[in-house]
Amino acid sequence: MRNLTIPAGRIFGVELRIHWTFVFLLLFVWLAEPASHAATSAGRGLALAGIIFAAVLLHELGHSLASMHAGIPAKAIILLPIGGITLLDETRQPLELGASTWRRDIRIALAGPTFSLVAAALSAGVVLAAAPNVQLWSHPYVHSGNLPRSFVWANLWLGVFNLLPAYPMDGGRVLRAVFSRRMDPARATRRAISIGQAFATLFMLTGMLGNLWLTMIGFFLFIAAQLEDRSAIFQSVLETVRLEDIMLTDFATLSPADTLEDALDKAVHCLQDDFPVIRGSDMVGVISRQKILQTLRAEGNGYVQAVMNRIFEVAQKKESLASAFRKLTARNLSIIPVVEEQRLVGIVTLQNLMHSMALLAESRKLRKAALDA
Repeated sequence: MRNLTIPAGRIFGVELRIHWTFVFLLLFVWLAEPASHAATSAGRGLALAGIIFAAVLLHELGHSLASMHAGIPAKAIILLPIGGITLLDETRQPLELGASTWRRDIRIALAGPTFSLVAAALSAGVVLAAAPNVQLWSHPYVHSGNLPRSFVWANLWLGVFNLLPAYPMDGGRVLRAVFSRRMDPARATRRAISIGQAFATLFMLTGMLGNLWLTMIGFFLFIAAQLEDRSAIFQSVLETVRLEDIMLTDFATLSPADTLEDALDKAVHCLQDDFPVIRGSDMVGVISRQKILQTLRAEGNGYVQAVMNRIFEVAQKKESLASAFRKLTARNLSIIPVVEEQRLVGIVTLQNLMHSMALLAESRKLRKAALDA
């Protein structure tokens, strides 16, 4: 998703990223409103896109605050013109899924529309009191020629539109939560995504009859559904693939008695960035290539035992990728040894894990496409 988004800073500790479709929105405003072609009106067209951006940001902050209250802080927000995608912190999510969390998921989903509708009501009151000549109920409701009215209606439409049962809109997330009461989360998500794609197609076809805004909404909804589809596949890989399927079994180890220069020499001749440190048959620590280099530059040669990290996590062969990912990110680790009957049988590094997850997700996507065809 990072390849399709632009970083836009942080708010309340949550990373903000703008999806490329906001550029498309600017182009659409320019094409749909001939008045914006004039140099004097170009700024208003840009301001209209900014108003939609602010409405979407407020909407997604509602989700973030609700998820934070539920004990699952948001990690990042991807903003699209029709809403956004809030990425939750996987390391803080409870292990239970499905029926035990559906009420929580519904509360988080409804927080966004609630914020939007409250913002619309408050801004309408301010506009009517401060500038009654704005003609709040006149058509067109969202237009660069009347920005105060556009702010009110952008929030109103965003709140109402997100109540549709079209995943990944919030109504679709409510629908997925209801589905998850009787089926596993991955299947519930896939069914909700299918309904969302059907809504997107209906909007685009209906809009072609004469409503460009409806066509645009259908297009953005389709893009958002595709993003969620990728995310669902990725999550499926995390939960179903075991460490024994992707762990590295041919790896180098170091001894506490190795010098840093010997360790660096071994690092040069292998592709590993992180090494288990073994004394006899026991694992006593881990050390990274970067740590070896930093210590050599700062302090000169020494022994691995003096600089290795003695705090590390271990995992079992049958654990899921999701479990390994939580362990790695919870303590900001870069390697997890995989053991069987207290014997080191493999390692999983963060680099290896991310590479494997991406390949497995792409493989499942290709198989799904082949089945659909």
